[in-house]
Amino acid sequence: MTKPQNEYVNREISWLHFNYRVLQESADKNVPLIERLRFLGIFSNNLDEFFKVRYATVKRIVEAGKSGKSVLGGEKAKDLLEEITQVVIKQQSKSLEILKKIEAELATENIHIIDETEVSEKQAEFIKDYFLREVNPELIIIILNNLAQFPTLKDTAAYLAVKMVLRKEQGGFLKRKTEMQYALIEIPKGVDRFVELPKEDGKNFIIILDDLIRFCLDDIFTMFDYEEISAHMIKITRDAELDIDNDLSKSFIEKISSSVEHRKIGDPVRFVYDKKIRIDTLRFLKEKMNIEETDSVIPGGRYHNRRDYMGFPSLGRTDLLYDKITPLPVKGLGLEGSILEKIAQKDFLIYTPYHTYSYVIKFLKEAALDPFVKSIQITVYRLASNSQVAAALINAAKNGKQVTVQIELQARFDEQANIEYANQLQEEGIKLIFGIPGLKVHSKICLIERIEGNSTKRYGFVSTGNFNESTAKIYTDYTLFTAHDAILKELQKVFGFFETTYKINKYKHLIVSPHYTKNVFTKLIDNEIANAIVGKEAFIKIKMNSFTSYKMVDKLYEASRAGVKIQLIIRGICCLIPGVEGMSENIEAISVVDKFLEHPRLFIFGNDGNPKVYISSADWMTRNLDYRVEVGCPIYDEDVKQELLETFEISWNDNVKARIFSSKQDNAYKDDDKPKVRSQFALYDYYQKKLEE
Repeated sequence: MTKPQNEYVNREISWLHFNYRVLQESADKNVPLIERLRFLGIFSNNLDEFFKVRYATVKRIVEAGKSGKSVLGGEKAKDLLEEITQVVIKQQSKSLEILKKIEAELATENIHIIDETEVSEKQAEFIKDYFLREVNPELIIIILNNLAQFPTLKDTAAYLAVKMVLRKEQGGFLKRKTEMQYALIEIPKGVDRFVELPKEDGKNFIIILDDLIRFCLDDIFTMFDYEEISAHMIKITRDAELDIDNDLSKSFIEKISSSVEHRKIGDPVRFVYDKKIRIDTLRFLKEKMNIEETDSVIPGGRYHNRRDYMGFPSLGRTDLLYDKITPLPVKGLGLEGSILEKIAQKDFLIYTPYHTYSYVIKFLKEAALDPFVKSIQITVYRLASNSQVAAALINAAKNGKQVTVQIELQARFDEQANIEYANQLQEEGIKLIFGIPGLKVHSKICLIERIEGNSTKRYGFVSTGNFNESTAKIYTDYTLFTAHDAILKELQKVFGFFETTYKINKYKHLIVSPHYTKNVFTKLIDNEIANAIVGKEAFIKIKMNSFTSYKMVDKLYEASRAGVKIQLIIRGICCLIPGVEGMSENIEAISVVDKFLEHPRLFIFGNDGNPKVYISSADWMTRNLDYRVEVGCPIYDEDVKQELLETFEISWNDNVKARIFSSKQDNAYKDDDKPKVRSQFALYDYYQKKLEE
């Protein structure tokens, strides 16, 4: 019998479909108007990071002369680059359509975004003064014609490409052989991108900084006698891969610092330009910048770096924003009294942002002050800019605790921040561990040891998200507080592995990457397959960020063929194709994109009526399974287990913000005849009701 042919969605294309779901939020009239603008900014920011990382990786495969089919889901790398460019051009065009509609709707709310041609006399006076005081001192302007070498453009910046048509007759030192003069203006980051102008007739007016600069071009280029001047936006995206050298004389921090610095001059991978730019100007720029065939060249709109829309001013219009929720307490786990004392009695789950993140800070602060706590061990991947977590750890060190921090210096785009935190923590006497060769530490774990009587008692927590009180307000994540000694002894083994990487520990409870995660989950799936074959109830329910491991996709296809019912909630990339007869007809998959960013990893296996439930830091991606240290934790407390089962069902029943994965890949909204469920709102209601029980 011939083995059925499995099929996959390419991960890069699936990611672009995910980002389109973000763009859909900006078009959804159920989303408050200013929030829609901010989703447009998120869409743009996501796209920037995609080109820095994923497009750059595929480009490297092409430049190495390889096809890449085995790692790209069967597609050739060169064909994939072209496909990505075409998809992005369509999405960018759609995003411009949406932006125009949003701007028109803002106008009906008396919020007008104007350009340099629409400025009134009163506004002109304000703009000229604002330009001289706030903008001009920040400007970097480069005259291009006579430069021997074209300047290196920053991949985080946007530029106005200026073309001046000079008058033919110029006397004195300004005489030029050419009639064209080109220049670049770097849009300054130190000035707000959206400048609020004085109100007129009760109306709000905003001018984008780019247009404010265009309005003042005559003030910038007074030394040139031109008869025509134009300015069009361009930006470049660079390869963000860290190339870490092997110089043994350098510390790991020095190597990462050097690599982050080198990223600023990484190879360009995307060039975006205003599609209304003059042909000769575009040709001049592309020649000077050595834009290659493998670079993605994308005609765009008048404004780039639309990620700045994430910071669009609210103008006091709370009616055009999401209502702020008040994070809830966890029933039985108040913030008064000893949190350790309560955790000693039973496990507790917090689900941010529905619950307050203050519990994590309270846990660390109490450990820092408790005279019987002797040690704290924690992993750090991304911290808040002014981190209360770091402050608590420093407080603990000052109180004589043994504090050990495993800090991941290679957390993408947070490398510099983590280097600065590493230096700060070291200065306070905290022991730091800087990663493992060939592996990133992505686990989210904390363990403390406390002297109680004549023995040592352990307390800890395992999370699906970063220990970052800022993102905890907008990312949904689970954190389990526990005093379960068997689990915590195994957490101790994980921390031991960071220091003795040659020793591979065995685990009975935790699911730890890179050595065991794939095998343990495979066995759990095999158990469901065996149950299905003999007619027992068999199901798998999974909530993850991304699903790209072809081996795990194949395993779920195998389970589907055996009759296992599978429900997947995947926020981002999903290489699996559900609902295909003979391959995946027993698999359903949805994605929920809404007010908060869905970030938990939750795994539920039917186990013949006695479900096994796990939370984890790991998605089912090759990097998480094979090249990172990840920790998955079993849920033994029956109350917590029931809570996780119920919250999964609430998310699964979403028929307002859920999109369906299918072979069509059309991001269709889930629409059924059941009562409307918007899961993120329903989850808050769920936890409010629990407090009343």
